[in-house]
Amino acid sequence: MLKPRQSKWDARSPEAEQYRKLYKTARWRRVRALQLSEQPLCENCQRHGRVTAATVCDHVDPKTKLNPATFFTGPFQSLCDDPRWRCHSSVKQSIEKSGFVKGVAADGRPLDASHPWNRA
Repeated sequence: MLKPRQSKWDARSPEAEQYRKLYKTARWRRVRALQLSEQPLCENCQRHGRVTAATVCDHVDPKTKLNPATFFTGPFQSLCDDPRWRCHSSVKQSIEKSGFVKGVAADGRPLDASHPWNRA
């Protein structure tokens, strides 16, 4: 039987397919529930003066989710996927891909010291 064709957005590496299975386990549901009960507000929104309920238990260090030995141990942060802010599905993933926080201060300089403009 043929597998349904995936769009380029749904394609996952074999590595990603392995760790994504762990999100469906009872153990992950317990870890997620504990994180969201201890930190019910989105940590990124709080840094920006917003109060938004968190819905996602996020691995602070994306490398920890790649290893089954560290997948359930964290560290974690609570983030929202509120359509206005998308702290997990947009902001966090953008930082992981680019390596810096996007945005500029009033003087036009990048906010993040890791931004390429700030590197010597």
